[in-house]
Formats: sequence, structure tokens, C-alpha cells
Amino acid sequence: MTARKIVHADMDAFYASVEQRDAPELRGRPVVVAWRGTRSVVCAASYEARRFGIRSAMAVVRAERLCSDAVFLPPDFPRYRAVSRLVLEIFKRHTDLVEPLSLDEAYLDVTENKTGLLSATEVARTIRAQVLEEVGLTVSAGVAPNKFLAKIASDWRKPNGLYVIRPQDVEDFLPPLPVGRLPGVGKVTESQLEKIGVRIVGDLRGRTLQELEARFGRHGVRMHELARGIDESPVLPDRPTQSVSSEDTFPEDVLLDHTEAMIVQLADKTWTASRKEIRVPRTVVLKLKTKEFRIITRSFTPTVPPSSCEELTRIALSLRARVDLDRRQLYRLVGVGLSNFSDPAEQQAQSTLFE
Repeated sequence: MTARKIVHADMDAFYASVEQRDAPELRGRPVVVAWRGTRSVVCAASYEARRFGIRSAMAVVRAERLCSDAVFLPPDFPRYRAVSRLVLEIFKRHTDLVEPLSLDEAYLDVTENKTGLLSATEVARTIRAQVLEEVGLTVSAGVAPNKFLAKIASDWRKPNGLYVIRPQDVEDFLPPLPVGRLPGVGKVTESQLEKIGVRIVGDLRGRTLQELEARFGRHGVRMHELARGIDESPVLPDRPTQSVSSEDTFPEDVLLDHTEAMIVQLADKTWTASRKEIRVPRTVVLKLKTKEFRIITRSFTPTVPPSSCEELTRIALSLRARVDLDRRQLYRLVGVGLSNFSDPAEQQAQSTLFE
């Protein structure tokens, strides 16, 4: 079987870079793309702003404290989407196997490319040069034999970098990495692994498949494969997003009336994540898990899709009022989601979503 050649292309600080490209006076300055407000979070931060510790999904009030001189700009998603389409057209010159993950990143399977270039590395170099010349933005790229390694590689020399992991390099590249670099290993799993002495991928390799599966279930099997550089996930072109959601477990079980603060926080996270999607979500979903692990969902599809984080939050909170269990019922988890995605061009009524 021929080894695959995968490129992960990731635009550098995409929203902020578009703003700096279109307003030369912003170049070299800390730029933060975000709505102002006590409940808002950062959509994107330029690399100048990141030097102050500002990151995406950070509360805007905290970003303001970290850098009072930063330029705060409201997001302009129609413009970002238009730029994203131009970049996608460049990707598709080289292969039809393009899987967009969001407006600013995508996987490309260039095992066979359309332009006759001799290597995946050459394809990545050419794409980066074309995006810079034609769109005026920089893109970092990773080249590897599978998707998860390509994604790690694209982050290796950001911004405006290219890193290649050849098949023969995998055995040396993976073992020193922190286990948190593996996809799906978040802070909770990382903490659980640390308790059993697993901090780097090399440590994880020392654990048997049976042990990891017994402790982590199917996720343990996946970690066992990733630690060995195994990822058979194909690049799936035109895979539509079905839903975007955020959920969290309370430190202690709470009454329904005590879930508001968490719902507000999760609505913010979900709204920020949904802004990266090319398609438009129409349905708001509230998820609750009771103390007894019973899952309850409530949903609502307004005539016009939610047009702001505040509107999403309002709908999510109104869905809470539709939960008709005993008021003494305790809940361990809450989640806020958006689903029922569609193309903005499908309905004229959706044109107001990002205005």
C-alpha cells in the first residue's frame, strides 16, 4: 500500500491577519478581533497581541487588561468567508481531496496531485507562495504521512512556516512529545495519564493496549495507535458540519436554577466555535445530564438564525424553562449547541446572520 501524503494548511492568525492586510496602519500592532462586552470572548489575536498573552476564546475583559494598547475590532465574517473561498480555490488547484476544518484550516491529500509536482513538500511550498502572492496572507503548513501528524507539523514553525515529517522520521519525532499534543488528549485525560506516570508519548508507548483500553475504553485504543504514529483517517472532501457544541460538568451537582452562569459561558464558547464554519447554524440545543445520568435535550429553531452570542444565550436560557422535571432535581452537566447547518445562499432570510 502506498504511503499517503497529507498536507495540513493553517492560516496564520486568520481574522486578525485579514484586518492587518486591509488596513496597513494596523500592521505591526496588537490587533484583537472581538465584540466588546463583559460576556464576549476573543475570536482571533494577531501575533503582536499574542506576545501579551492574548489568545482565542479568552474573555475580552482579560485581553483588555493584558494589553490596553491593543486595537479591538468587531469581526467581519462575510469578508473572512470571501477570503477563505479564495484560499480554498488555490488548494483545489492541487487536489480534489480537500477537507476544510474551518475558514482558516484544511487537510489536503496530495498523494497524487493535479499539478505534476514531484513531492508533497513541493506542493506545500507552492500553495504557500500562491496564497501569499494572490491573497496577501501567510499560511503555515505541515506535511506528513497522515492527518494527525500533519496537523502537529503545521504548528511546529508557526507563523509562516513549513515542517515536514517523513515516514522514516516518525519513530524519532513522536516519543519526546507531551501526550497533550495527541488529538483528543485534553487536560482531563492528560491529568489522568500523569497519575499513572505517562507524560510524554514515549511513556504512553510503554503501556499495553489492554491496559489503555481497560482504563480509557475506545479512547485508550486510539491513544495506543496515535502513540505509534498510526492514523488511517482519510481526507474527506465536502464533509458538512452537523453540529457545534460545548459542554461541561459541574464540580458538584446543582439545581436547574443554578445553571445560568455555566450556560452563559458555554454559549460564548459555542458561538465562537461556530464562527469558523462556512455554513450557518439554525437550531439551538440545550443539553442537560441529571445526577442519575439521564440526558435531557431541548431545541428551538427560530425563523431567522441567531445573529449574536447574546441571542444564542437568550434562546439557550429560554430552553431551560422548558425542562419540566421536579425543581429539586440535581444536574451534573450542561451543554449548549448549534445544529441544522445550511448554506447561507439556500435562504435569503439567512443573509442577516453576520450583519
